[in-house]
Amino acid sequence: MAIMEEKKIIIFTGPSLPPKDAQKVLKADYRGPVGRDDIITALKDKTDIIGIIDGVFHQQPAVSHKELLKALKSGVIIVGGASMGALRASELDDFGMIGVGKVYEAYKNGDIESDDDVAVAFNPDTMEQLSEALVNITYNFQKAYIKGLICKSELEILLKIAKSIYYPKRTYKQIINNSNINFQKKTSLETFLEKEAKDIKREDALLVLKCIKNIIKYGI
Repeated sequence: MAIMEEKKIIIFTGPSLPPKDAQKVLKADYRGPVGRDDIITALKDKTDIIGIIDGVFHQQPAVSHKELLKALKSGVIIVGGASMGALRASELDDFGMIGVGKVYEAYKNGDIESDDDVAVAFNPDTMEQLSEALVNITYNFQKAYIKGLICKSELEILLKIAKSIYYPKRTYKQIINNSNINFQKKTSLETFLEKEAKDIKREDALLVLKCIKNIIKYGI
């Protein structure tokens, strides 16, 4: 029986799925949110598979298309989803980068276009998320509308307020407090978010790990 060669896997993640949680799903070399030249460093470490979940956006230069293309051309498998990974996968899937999840599909379809849609503030030491991603906010407010907790005009107001708030300060509480929705509806909405809100970025991050596990097991 042939012995399967162990693959070197590097995954860049952060607030979407902290490394301590990710390690329980897939053993890999976990690094912080990807930034400029981090892929070049990963290539020097002779990696076989790179997973990109989170990345830096505004605080320092983002991961470039050029370095990702270099990795793809060298034969490295790159899987992206959830946040920066979803954005870059939507731009480079024609060149071989693999994209997974709802956020990737939203970028690919043009439903979202900006990095602001996935950007959040977080504690760099603990990876604790300090604000809410616009993609999560939009998804959960739309679910509240479908459930009849808010009407169409209230949904539009809430989303407009959410987009107007600078991403580090974007929270459900801030958005709801800034709206003119009546007290009863605010209370119902807050209860819904507390009990039923989904974190689609985290779900997509887990899909990145699942995709890599399947590649290891079955190949592409």
